[in-house]
Order: sequence, then structure tokens, then C-alpha cells
Amino acid sequence: MSPEQVRSTRRGPTTPGDRPPRLGRIPLLDNTLSMLRDPLGFYDRVGAMDADVVGYNVAGTTGYFLTHPDLVEEVLVTNEGDYEKGRLLRDTLGEFIGKGLFLLEGEEWQRQRTALQPAFYRERIATYGETMTDFTAETAAGWDDGDRVDLLPEMQSLTLRILGKTLLDIDVERTAATLEPLLDALRTRTDPSSLSAYVPLGVPTPSNRRIKRTRAAFEATLDEVIAERRAEATETREARDDVLSLLLSLDEETMDRERLGHQLLTFLVAGHDTTALTLTYAWFLLGNHPERQRRLREELDETLGRSDPTPADLFELPYLDSVLTEVLRLYPPAFTTFRQPTRPVTLGGYDIGTDAQLTIPQWLVHRDERWYDAPDAFRPERWTDEFEADLPDYAYYPFGGGPRHCIGMRFARMEAKLAIATLAQRFRFEAVTEPPLDLAMRITLSPTDPVRARVRER
Repeated sequence: MSPEQVRSTRRGPTTPGDRPPRLGRIPLLDNTLSMLRDPLGFYDRVGAMDADVVGYNVAGTTGYFLTHPDLVEEVLVTNEGDYEKGRLLRDTLGEFIGKGLFLLEGEEWQRQRTALQPAFYRERIATYGETMTDFTAETAAGWDDGDRVDLLPEMQSLTLRILGKTLLDIDVERTAATLEPLLDALRTRTDPSSLSAYVPLGVPTPSNRRIKRTRAAFEATLDEVIAERRAEATETREARDDVLSLLLSLDEETMDRERLGHQLLTFLVAGHDTTALTLTYAWFLLGNHPERQRRLREELDETLGRSDPTPADLFELPYLDSVLTEVLRLYPPAFTTFRQPTRPVTLGGYDIGTDAQLTIPQWLVHRDERWYDAPDAFRPERWTDEFEADLPDYAYYPFGGGPRHCIGMRFARMEAKLAIATLAQRFRFEAVTEPPLDLAMRITLSPTDPVRARVRER
């Protein structure tokens, strides 16, 4: 699609200084109640408006939804230096991961991103492939023909084991015992349908007390892991090349104890929960579309035979790549991106001040009928070279974009494809849970109820 065609699909033509349309007659009251009752429905109301910039006010926070790819690109790429992650994310997650890569800003973010980048080079990630397929095969070995599988906890266990071994090289079971309770508490804390999401952490509510208790337990485990790794390094004088070792190799000024804890929690949340959700949604969609699951198996059989996939094999599996791309379009675990201007800006013809929260929702942009025919349908075959050439750059951005795109994008895509291929060679997945899914917008886009499938041995 040419730039002229993209611009012609803009909604709500404006002139500089106009006030963008807003949801509700009394935004503070209407928007806050709508977000508490049904966050996903609130987003969908925005998507139904004939506008690319929509104002809102939730619990006193003034913000704007941006739903055109041009605007997404302008904020995340073209003028990214004029924006930061913003107050909303700092207030919600700053105490836990504020000094981690996700929320850092400026020179410190650049310094730590550069230091960690070697762990995510393509060549390095390829060495993780065997571990990924081995752990996936072990998961499959625990299933029998005809089992009803509760997908999300199974995939969470798998991705945590993979992450613990490949990136952190730690005792996964020991870490999981304190990580999962903390993640559950954080999910509640960030759920916009819960009043706890709007209460400062210092207020001693049951939710906040739970967060502090689980956080203390996780940090105690973390301290033990760090002490053991440092003692090992001193004794053997041999440095490992996982992320934890890279973090420990940085000087104290760059990586003190608080920064180290925030970085590790950032990677454990971002690298564990998101891929587990991606795999859960993949099996949900493939189970409900047996003809597309059959096409995937045919490609795997033709290319791999009965062998487990390797990273090199993935280049020969285009339909597998399209399946994953379509899963991430329909159900992006990172369902929205937030930014806040550092100076007054004009977006889509509207003047926006520095106190505004910008909501840049993958959930809406990925399902916009201007870019996707039958946008709610699962159609991996839509991802042809011709289609991608015509698609605006930021009509699809499951891993964010610009300099702040997810550092683990290659790792996550390789892990998901290897896991899907390994499991699909062993089992056929039959849908037990049927659409539509009830979803919650927490830290990630998560199902509110178990997502189940019946596995049949091939």
C-alpha cells in the first residue's frame, strides 16, 4: 500500500488544535466504570469509533488511543525520542521492574541494552534449539492419547523450564515456587477490572499485602541464586554466557542488587508468560480449525519426516511461520503499548500535552478491517509476500517497535515455532474450549477460564 493510500484510509480528518472525540458523555465517570466492568469491551468501543485518535479519562488519567499505523510508527519509531514509557507504567510496575530493561530510559537503558544484546544474537539463540525441543518432547511424554489438557499451565511450565535453562541457567523448579505466586499477585494488581489496579501500593489492602509478601519470598530465592552463582564464578573463574552471568559481570554502579532483581524479574515475566500464552492460543486456534492444523502437519511431515525440528529447519517451514504470525495478530500477549510525550506534540492533527497517556493498542490495530479482510478470522494463509508488501509497517507489531522493540523477539519466535512443530508431530489437538474466549487485560492478554484441548497420538 502506497503512502497516499495509507493516508486516504485515515478516519476523522482534523486540523491542528481540534479536540479529538471522546468516549461517553461524562468521560471520567463513564470511562472509569466501563474499564472496571469490561476492559476489553472498552477497547472495542474505541475500535468501533470512526476516529484514529480517541480521548479517554480513566480514574483521573487523561489519555488518547492511537489506532492508525502511521501514528504508531510516528510515536514508536520516527519521533521516538519525544516519548517515554510514562507515568502509568511507572506507577503500576515501577517498584518491581522500574530499573529493568522494560522501563529504563535514556543512557542507562542504552547501556544495559547494549550489555545484554549478545545473549540474543541470532547465532547464540540458535544454540538453544536443542534444549527447546528436548523440553517440549518431555512435556509431550507426559501426555497420553485422549488426555484433556489444560493448556496454559502446561505451556507455562514448559516455557519457564526453557527460559530457566537457556537464558538464566538456574534451578527452575526452585525459582518457580516463588515466581508464580508473585506473578499471580501482579496479574491482579494490573487488572483494570479490579479496584486494586487504582490503589497505591502503599495502601495496605489484601492485594497489596499479598504482593509484598510474594515479592519478599521471590527476592529471598533470588538472593540465594545470585550468591551461589557468584561463589561459583570465584571458585572456578569460568564465566558462563547466560543473561544472569552477563548481568553479574557488569560493574556495581551499572548493576546493583536492586537493578539485578528488576532485570531478572523483567526477563522471567516477559520471556515466560508471553510465550506460554502464545502457545496456548496457537493450540486453541488450531484445535478449532482442524483443516489448518492438517495443513501444518503436512508441511512438517514433508519437511521433517519424524525428526524433531532444528532452528535451521524453520527456514523451510513457511506455513508454520504464518501460523505463528497469525496467532500473534489475533491474540498478542502484549495487547497494548504505552507512551507519554516528553514535550507537547501534535498527533493526527491534535495537540497533545505532556500529561497525556498514549495507548497504542495492538488488540485494535491487528483487528482493523482496513488492513485485514475478515479481521477476526484465523487465516494463516493471508500472510503471503504480496500481502505483507501492501500492509502498512505498523499494522502489525506484536513485539512493539523502534529502538524499544522486545529484545527477546527472535528468541520467542524460535521457541514458539520449535514447540509447535515438536508437539504437532506427536499429537493432533482437538478443541474442547470453543470460541469466543473470555479474556482479561492484565500484565498480558490472558484467558479468564481454562483453555482445554484433547490430544490424540498420531
